[in-house]
This record gives sequence, C-alpha cells and structure tokens, in this order.
Amino acid sequence: MKNINYKLATLTLCTLFASSALANNTQSPIRLVIHGGAGTITKDTITPEQEKEYKAKLTEALNAGYAVLNSGGTSIEAVQKSINVMEDSPLFNAGKGAVFTHDGRNELDASIMDGKTRKAGAVAGVTTVKNPINAAIAVMEKSPHVMMVSQGADLFAKEQGLTIVDPSYFRTEYRWQQLQKALEKEQVVLDHDGKTAALFADPMM
Repeated sequence: MKNINYKLATLTLCTLFASSALANNTQSPIRLVIHGGAGTITKDTITPEQEKEYKAKLTEALNAGYAVLNSGGTSIEAVQKSINVMEDSPLFNAGKGAVFTHDGRNELDASIMDGKTRKAGAVAGVTTVKNPINAAIAVMEKSPHVMMVSQGADLFAKEQGLTIVDPSYFRTEYRWQQLQKALEKEQVVLDHDGKTAALFADPMM
C-alpha cells in the first residue's frame, strides 16, 4: 500500500516578524520563534487576504506561546500552546487541514524534545488525535517509549484522555483537491514518442 504524503503547497512562513509581535518590551529576555511549514509560497501564489490570514494566525500562535513563558510556564508548555493554534487551523499542514497520503488519509506526526532533560517523545501516522503534539508530549512524559505509531499511538492518546476526533475532522476540500491533482499527474503515461498515451484511473478513487 502506497503511503506517500504529497506536500505540494505547504508553505514556508518563518516568523521573521516574531520579535515585534511578541511584546513591546524590547528588554524582555524571552525569545520565541515559530515556523509555519516546509515548502514554498510566493507572492504570485497567495492573495493579500490570504497573507493576512496566515500572518494573523502565526501571530496568534506566537502570542499563545509567549503568554505561557511570560507567566512563568515552561518552554514545553509554550511550544505546546503555539503548536495547538496551528494544529487547530486549516491553514497549516499540522492538524485540521493536513495533507492527504496517497491513499486519501490524513496521517499526522509530531515530535518534541526537552533540551534540559534530553527526554523526547513522538507519534507518527496518527489519524484520530486532534492535537498530535499533545500525544507526543504524553509519550515523552507518561510512557517509557520515545515514539509510538499508527493505531497504537491513537489508542495511547485515547487512554491518556486526549481529545479524539473522527478522521474526517482533518479533511479540507483544498487539501483533497491537491491530492487529486497529484494523483492525476502521477497517472500520466507517455508513449515511446514522448506523447501522452493514457491517463489511468486510480482504483482507490
């Protein structure tokens, strides 16, 4: 079974405006930088309105993490809060709105490490955990393992009392259409003269 993530339009939005968005107090020792994804996004592929939406949501994520640090919370808690904002937004490839696998499933991964203790936790291929980063933290803090995958990770998250959702929660029409375009390109077969010979139908669709 093929299980390839097509991350065609995942964006890179590293928050270079982070310092000004964090706080007006330039003397604050707190620094928090977030990253909106891997891939490429350019001015000709995004509207001004969409750019505002991305920046607004990234600022929200940034401020959520900063609020934790500013009130004396831990760096793990701050990271968790920032990522939760992006996981809950369909704008990012993190939770709701994640890309589909080749087989039309949303399978999510998350990992985290505590730099002080060197402890780490990760989940991969989860399909029902609303916030995968929460599951990764649970693996780090509440299990003897470093990584859990697939159904075992989903079950562990449920046992830990994390929010569980139907897999359809993660679907967005935008990501679904991305998959269809990717499948269509994959299925074009060329004849010996280099001309398109056929477009095969995917039996999964």
